[in-house]
Amino acid sequence: MRVTLWLVAAIAIMSAAVPLAFGWSEADFEHRPLVAYPVPPGRDNIIGEILTYKIKKGDTLLDVGRYYDLSGKEVSDANNHMDWWLPPVGAEIILPTQHILPAGTRQGVVMNIPEMRIYYYPTAVIIKGKGRHKTTVGSAQAARVVYTFPVGLGRFDWKTPVGAFTIRGKTKDPTWVVPNDIYQEHLERDGEAEHMIPGGDPDNPLGRYRIELSLPEYGIHGTNVPWGVGMNVSHGCVRLYPEDIDVLFHMVRVGMPGAFVYQPIKFGWRANRLYVEVHDDTYGMYPGLWNHARKLVNQLGLQDQVDMDALQKAVVDKTGVPTYVGRNQEAESSS
Repeated sequence: MRVTLWLVAAIAIMSAAVPLAFGWSEADFEHRPLVAYPVPPGRDNIIGEILTYKIKKGDTLLDVGRYYDLSGKEVSDANNHMDWWLPPVGAEIILPTQHILPAGTRQGVVMNIPEMRIYYYPTAVIIKGKGRHKTTVGSAQAARVVYTFPVGLGRFDWKTPVGAFTIRGKTKDPTWVVPNDIYQEHLERDGEAEHMIPGGDPDNPLGRYRIELSLPEYGIHGTNVPWGVGMNVSHGCVRLYPEDIDVLFHMVRVGMPGAFVYQPIKFGWRANRLYVEVHDDTYGMYPGLWNHARKLVNQLGLQDQVDMDALQKAVVDKTGVPTYVGRNQEAESSS
């Protein structure tokens, strides 16, 4: 179980962990370090640092992304929508390992649907154990760190819902009792289907761990197809990489709060500099992202602080990377 908690800056930990030669394996993903990002003080709400990576022969953006706890889509979006499967060898790419925290509560499990990313705010930072067996334990302290994981979500016709919830249960090696509508869909598509797939079966789409939610019929779980992370391929549930659900499952507690939010555009601050992070409007919730961006500027009272031309370009590009949009200051490539 990957429960080591390294409370260090992402740039230092990831730079030290880069493989020296090409050759990805499940062990690389299983044992990659877990980063606990300090929650910024005051109005600052940007975590992490932008990293770079040089593409090696045989790399795919899915492998590179998974190693850095990103999805292939996130890496592609950050690099002019680069081909996931055949990125150009030798190209230096951006790794979007910097994020603006979603607006709203910072407690428990918060998942931003357009971003396809979970933010987990533990209610404790007390550490017990040694080495790779360190773990957090509960206390009354407010969240001082945040963990973040990419996810796969529901298809357009099986939308993952917006709403608050509590964690009502946790199951290791869950049995998948196939809902009748999904059974009928599989039967029509494949000519055969199962009514039930036992826990631990390699064909079980729930993976090894499931977190049950108070939202009826929805949950957070692993997957038997890791490359579905970053894609809209599920029937509404939230899928994590196997190594990530292992961590999250063992950190969350029954009764914890959470929320699924829908924020394709997030504004953020770092050191008095204003940034925006833009993602696809996954489920078409807004009649145009540019109109939504302008409304947000007004709602947040940022009219005198935003360079609207820079904001419009960020909305068009939708890189998913925090982008400087402030006025009257020289922009930096990264904070």
